Amino acid sequence: MKNFVFYNHTKILFGKGQISAIAAEIPVDSKILLIYGGGSIKSNGIYDQVTDAISDFDYYEFSGIEPNPTYEKCMEAFDMIDELEIDFLLAVGGGSVVDAAKFIAAATLFDGEDPWDILAHHDEVTEALPIGVVLTLPATGTEMNGNSVISRVEYKEKLSFSSLAVLPQFSVLDPQVIETLPARQIGNGVVDAFVHVIEQYLTYPENAKVQDRMAEAVMLTLIEEGPKVLANPADYNACANFMWCTTMALNGIIAAGVPQDWTSHEIGHEITALHGVDHARTLAIVLPGVMKVMQESKREKLIQYAERVWGITGKSDEETIDAAIQKTISFFESMGLKTRLKDYQIPSTTIDEIVDRMEARGSVDLGENLQVGIVEIKKILEVRY
Repeated sequence: MKNFVFYNHTKILFGKGQISAIAAEIPVDSKILLIYGGGSIKSNGIYDQVTDAISDFDYYEFSGIEPNPTYEKCMEAFDMIDELEIDFLLAVGGGSVVDAAKFIAAATLFDGEDPWDILAHHDEVTEALPIGVVLTLPATGTEMNGNSVISRVEYKEKLSFSSLAVLPQFSVLDPQVIETLPARQIGNGVVDAFVHVIEQYLTYPENAKVQDRMAEAVMLTLIEEGPKVLANPADYNACANFMWCTTMALNGIIAAGVPQDWTSHEIGHEITALHGVDHARTLAIVLPGVMKVMQESKREKLIQYAERVWGITGKSDEETIDAAIQKTISFFESMGLKTRLKDYQIPSTTIDEIVDRMEARGSVDLGENLQVGIVEIKKILEVRY
């Protein structure tokens, strides 16, 4: 296991009724900007709970954050923040809303010329407005990390940044919010979290036995609880376990001291940028190809994954790996996610377009061994087109 430093000071308020506790977590006399998406929080009662909880504060609202949050929309918040002297952001929504709040928080105090440089050139983010989160859609784990992914419509780009400066001060995780979610969002959330774990697990052995077992525990729980939540979103216990899985999948704990991949995410972002496909669905498309094309460098961990997560034994190495890939595909499809580009009416010409874009941007030499180049990216997209 490699040397590592782990840092995460997000306070988690988990369970029923925790929204009412957020006032105690926000500094007195704060001016709050309440950030949310399309307004579903007003129909499911969450908006009323939040506004009741912060009724003693001066607060203002910024709505309309898209499912893939855009740079253009985020930039609309700046004049409002400056004019109203906002000093605290409260994100109420899923990963997109939280990611948008993180970028807004960072860009507001950015001392460079253009906030887009945070994403395009990885300019360092050293300070940001403080953020609180009320999570309404478990999936991305953004409620307990410093990561953010933002799209820019003008450029057809989807890029990310990471900084401890945008780590949420607190996050409310109430599993009851899942009850009103549509099946599509639940399925997306399960697969998103599962692939987050895979990106940190399916690499090469590093003698990180605790992290491996924890990663396997999250995947096994998603396999067990995901179908229950999809079948009955009112099952509080199943929802609670699912929600905690999504947070544990990407809060840094299972990543400590181990190699990481993230190839599926890098390629998946291109599919979203060009065709607007849901993030989780792009991962379901790309990951099986990564597993197949990169199986030699991932052989030991693929076999471990097959045995420990799917219980596959008594086969040759090749049969074991193929069976594990098929089990993964079947699980994704049982959650309602198709796993081929052509399932989304995406033409095969998109493959070359993605390869060209990634080569031009320098998004090559991906993966835990830096072995995923242009040739491999093309094969990954073609192998199961």
